[in-house]
Amino acid sequence: MSKLTLAEEALRRRTFAIIAHPDAGKTTLTEHILLSGGAIRAAGAVRARGENRRTRSDWMKIEKERGISVSASVMTFEHDGKMFNLLDTPGHEDFSEDTYRTLTAADCAIMVLDAAKGIEPQTLKLFEVCRLRDIPIITFINKLDREAQDPMTLLDDIASRLQLDPAPIWWPAESGNRLRGMVELGTGRFQPYARKVPGAAEDAGHPDALPLADAGQYFEAGEQQALTEALELVEGGYPAFDRQSFLEGHLTPVLWGSALRHFGIDQLLAAIGDWAPAPKSLPALRVEGRGSRGEKASGGGKEDLSTLDPRPSTLVDPASPEVTGFVFKVQANMDPNHRDRIAMFRMASGSFRRGMKLKVQNTGKSLSVNAPIMFFASDRELAEDAYAGDVIGIPNHGVLRVGDSLSESGLIRFAGLPNFAPEILQRVRVKDPLKAKHLKKALDGLAEEGVTQLFRPEIGADFIVGAVGQLQFEVMADRLGEEYGLEVIFEPSPYAEARWIMPVEGGDKADVEDFMSKYRGQMARDLDQAPVFLAKSSWETGYVMERFPKVAFTKTRERG
Repeated sequence: MSKLTLAEEALRRRTFAIIAHPDAGKTTLTEHILLSGGAIRAAGAVRARGENRRTRSDWMKIEKERGISVSASVMTFEHDGKMFNLLDTPGHEDFSEDTYRTLTAADCAIMVLDAAKGIEPQTLKLFEVCRLRDIPIITFINKLDREAQDPMTLLDDIASRLQLDPAPIWWPAESGNRLRGMVELGTGRFQPYARKVPGAAEDAGHPDALPLADAGQYFEAGEQQALTEALELVEGGYPAFDRQSFLEGHLTPVLWGSALRHFGIDQLLAAIGDWAPAPKSLPALRVEGRGSRGEKASGGGKEDLSTLDPRPSTLVDPASPEVTGFVFKVQANMDPNHRDRIAMFRMASGSFRRGMKLKVQNTGKSLSVNAPIMFFASDRELAEDAYAGDVIGIPNHGVLRVGDSLSESGLIRFAGLPNFAPEILQRVRVKDPLKAKHLKKALDGLAEEGVTQLFRPEIGADFIVGAVGQLQFEVMADRLGEEYGLEVIFEPSPYAEARWIMPVEGGDKADVEDFMSKYRGQMARDLDQAPVFLAKSSWETGYVMERFPKVAFTKTRERG
């Protein structure tokens, strides 16, 4: 039992996500943050140049083989009196939905840039998501141990393309083979960089920081003076760090380093602890009535809660005594031996204790949370307690879905997480016809996780699987084989687009039923039994939208 108050426990939480374009070094940075925080003794490395050592955050077989992150993972550790919840997100654009959902659980984001490449396409997309959710951003410019762009060019790129004021906290002294270290602006403290000794198994570590004036031994002729002059320009040309402006999303503190060489990591972790916000109050609805998932969408008579007025009626304070929160991810088979299914639950308020009963607002079902999990990637331990900002895993057998809101009263509903219309639609069938029933169960499970979307046509027995990118199908085939023992074949489908349908505002359900009767051969149901129109081309989508103006064809559908 903590001796701190609920407000004090919340104030020491730091829940942050790491976002980056693929190959910017995000997973390596994740591991070195864990190393710096004392959570692990040695950082692994993704497969490269014949090495095949595991990273702690990439735990799926396909992640270890390809050296990419394809699933969000959570790592919790305590350091310097604070509790850190690190959310590692997929960098590949094909898994943007998983990243989006993970960012809903984060209070801050670490944006990782490659010092040689700067801002890349996926960086822009992820930044826009952060901006939509008003998530403050700390920028870490990585790979200084390689040749990099001019530092001022990188900062000007941030200012022009992201419309953020960059506030450099440290300034690099060269890069690549000429990297000497970096200087802290304002204090003039110099952190030397030590190159890895050829043939050494591990880095020996970097020398202690010292005043720049006393660091002549680390520079060649003229370099120290040139660095001093550059610092004067930087301090005069860029804004000083202002925490309020950072929290409001107008300014980003910029730090530099090399994750692979564990350079600048301690400084980054200190910045997260000092500047990243503690959990804030979250908007929610206090709902007195309760309906089942998708009942209105499927023609039932009960109210579908996704149609309620989305404007917040209350703010849930982290120090509120009632335990509340929401599910932002569901992951099955993290431990294939136990065929487990874990819902990742981000707490918004209260003091959770193992064994508590929580109610699912969407369905009214009550859960006894007897074996909650504190995550460390695929490793886990029982969580005896948790507070606002923490992420715990709730084992369940299909009871919880992404977007579900849980609370002690069962009356708090947080904004649901949307499904996005897939960009690729394919048929899927199992090679062994005797395993067709197993395929249905497996596809349901993966769809509940949000790995892909599953559509069941009203006519015909084929399953239509929707995904953002081709890599998702490869991951799905890999998981179906590894976790369910199913060898599947994906085939092109005759459909190019999927759109959820519902009456336009002020419209009548009869208009939707009329449309469905005319296009029954192209109608399907999603996992929640909501009606979906499968169009053969974008032209056809536009055509039916003109013919049926009283029917809304939407690219998103909110769950929860």
